[in-house]
Amino acid sequence: MRVWKWQFWQQIVLSLVLGVVVGALINNLAGDGSKVAEDWLDPFGGVYTSLLKVVVVPLVFTAIVVSIGRLRGVGSVARLTGKTLGWFVITSAIATAVGLAVALVLNPGQGLGKLASEQTETDPVTWTQILKNLFPSNIVNAMAEGNVLGVVTFAVLFGAALVAIGERGRRLTNIIDDVYVVMQKVVWWVVRLTPIGSFFLIASVVATYGPSTLAPLAKFTGAIYLAVAIMLVVGYPALLAAFGRVSPLKFYRNTWPALQFAFVSSSSLATLPIAQKVQIERNGVHSEYASFAQPLGATIKFDGCGAIYPAVAAVFVAQYTGTELGLGQYALIALAAIIGQLGTGGTPGPALVALTLTLTTVGLPLSAVGYLIAIDKVIDMARTALNVAGQLTVPVLVARSEGLLDDEVFKATPVDLTKPEADRTHQEEESGERELAGASA
Repeated sequence: MRVWKWQFWQQIVLSLVLGVVVGALINNLAGDGSKVAEDWLDPFGGVYTSLLKVVVVPLVFTAIVVSIGRLRGVGSVARLTGKTLGWFVITSAIATAVGLAVALVLNPGQGLGKLASEQTETDPVTWTQILKNLFPSNIVNAMAEGNVLGVVTFAVLFGAALVAIGERGRRLTNIIDDVYVVMQKVVWWVVRLTPIGSFFLIASVVATYGPSTLAPLAKFTGAIYLAVAIMLVVGYPALLAAFGRVSPLKFYRNTWPALQFAFVSSSSLATLPIAQKVQIERNGVHSEYASFAQPLGATIKFDGCGAIYPAVAAVFVAQYTGTELGLGQYALIALAAIIGQLGTGGTPGPALVALTLTLTTVGLPLSAVGYLIAIDKVIDMARTALNVAGQLTVPVLVARSEGLLDDEVFKATPVDLTKPEADRTHQEEESGERELAGASA
């Protein structure tokens, strides 16, 4: 079959299908599917996500430092940042409203009886903790602990300082630019392993969680997936068509590799290298702006984990515990869901942080969070795919308004992201020569 010569998206689809089949067999035939997954599947899937995560901090830091200087040549840094953050808030507000509407229609917390609760530690999240993440006292510790939000803040300050000191800063910027190119090459090597990593990741999920796990919370799971589907099918396409003036179908075709990987990895940061390549090489967003907007989005833009999930889960907890919510509480849920995304961090599990913040703000019991932990991985896949879809949508909208969107790149046949840029350029030149030869004949 020569699978290794298939197109990249075909390899990923095959790996997902095989992962589901193998996971289902393990879940049905093994005595304890979770034990098999933990011993034989999780280690390999973990190695792959670790390879992606290990490049995230240096990639984010170098990308933002370099892009700060280059953004001065393509537009006002303050205006681009303001527009990006503004669209982050708008799309998060829409996602929160969708989550609340779906939850109030489906009533996921009613008529459940007593559910078994998984043990979990849920310390309340305070606004001071979010500020500490935003402004760490030690940047080395922030990098070691994976506090990417703090790395982003420091990188913005560092890049602005390099611009301010003139020629001496330009020399150091060039060195950091070289490091950025090296990190992109490392990312390309790791991306080639995506089909293998996807197989182990999805097989582990299916082997661990069977249909019986979802039965008691089927309505809650359905509410999450329905809200995600509404945003993907209606919310983002409407914004892309109205403000981005691009085809939503073409947008999803271009971004499909990033959405696929986000679904199986459940990590926005692990998906960042792929998402950034998609944004520049398929969507046609100006590289300097994309190198700034994508890392920023991967750290503070979570429409799935930070908007829809806390909204639906808060309604679930209120209904399950018999707590009445008024308009004021719903407004607080929306506010906490939008602002609280600053503290979610982008690694697997950020939804728990966002949810504890939301429940604390509204005054709902944190103990009820344990009921949702058992199915967290199942719904986390959909949440993360929506996170990345939102992170890719906003830069397209901003780029359109600033004249930083290349329509020819966006409308062209999607390039193969697994091929080095030099190989793709050579392939395009050969294709052009064949077309000219055909025209001459």
